[in-house]
Amino acid sequence: MDFVEQIKQKAAKAGKTIVLCEGEDKRVVEAASQIVKEGIAKIILLGTEEEAKSVAPGTDLTGIQLVNPETDPNAERYAEILFNARKGKLNKKTQQPEYADVAAAKAYILKDRTMYGALILKAGDADGFVSGACHSTANTLRPGLQIIKTAPGIKTVSSSFIMVAPEGGNKYVPEGIALFGDCAINIEPEADELADIAVATAETAKKIAGIEPRVAMLSFSTKGSGNDDRYFQTVKKMQKATELAKEAAPDLALDGEFQFDAAIAPEVGELKAPGSKVAGHANVFIFPNINAGNIGYKICQRMGGWMAIGPICQGFAKPLNDLSRGCNVEDIVATVAVTACQA
Repeated sequence: MDFVEQIKQKAAKAGKTIVLCEGEDKRVVEAASQIVKEGIAKIILLGTEEEAKSVAPGTDLTGIQLVNPETDPNAERYAEILFNARKGKLNKKTQQPEYADVAAAKAYILKDRTMYGALILKAGDADGFVSGACHSTANTLRPGLQIIKTAPGIKTVSSSFIMVAPEGGNKYVPEGIALFGDCAINIEPEADELADIAVATAETAKKIAGIEPRVAMLSFSTKGSGNDDRYFQTVKKMQKATELAKEAAPDLALDGEFQFDAAIAPEVGELKAPGSKVAGHANVFIFPNINAGNIGYKICQRMGGWMAIGPICQGFAKPLNDLSRGCNVEDIVATVAVTACQA
């Protein structure tokens, strides 16, 4: 049984309800139908039956709970939740309260389905949230940061991709699974944030992917071989992040800084970082910034044929996940299954 099927079966046993915010997107409607048919999760789909049939004609909508915010009797309750959560917050442009009253909050959520979906999750009417097929990461995650907020003790919200090897596997990743972080949220994380990302991604590797994490802190440098002090000091940043991550999780197999080949190829790891238990055997890869991470996972996906599941968000108080706008139906199904397993 392949990895995605394992996740689907695990999700089906969990019996969770996931809200999908984009009933206007053909891929989302088709994914919702497939998820319900396979029993992976119960689905709340924001939109109308007419809208869903218009974008995905012929798709079976049986078993999908379609919610139109305009006619939903819960809209007033959700508006109150938003108003109370943002009370005292000012609009940066006008310096006026974000929402003058509950009515203003309601007017806003009737126009913003992503926020509406986050409020369904916040209210406890769903166990998880998935959006982003036709909205930017910023638009998807903003309601999470404003309404769902971080889990107790968590300082850094981050993301990771579960990368699934194509048929035939990969000689450097015997499990057929690798995790990449952070490729979607933190643009230029500081050393302490990178340490948080490393520990969180290792936890995702263990709890969701089911692999024992071996974490590599990536750079263009291996153990001080490179130096960019004149420009950005990213090598020092990754070295400091490695130290902080080891302090935070002393039992975690984690090392760095490594070039990618030193992290994944045993023959290179032995040459460039002799004595390291991670070098040449890593399965969790922490990138120094979003440029490297986003480029890296998309090269792996498009040229290497790996499946990219995610971005999987880490650190929110409730499961909330973002889709790539280039996602397909199977990507959405897999992300919903992962979200159900997080719940």
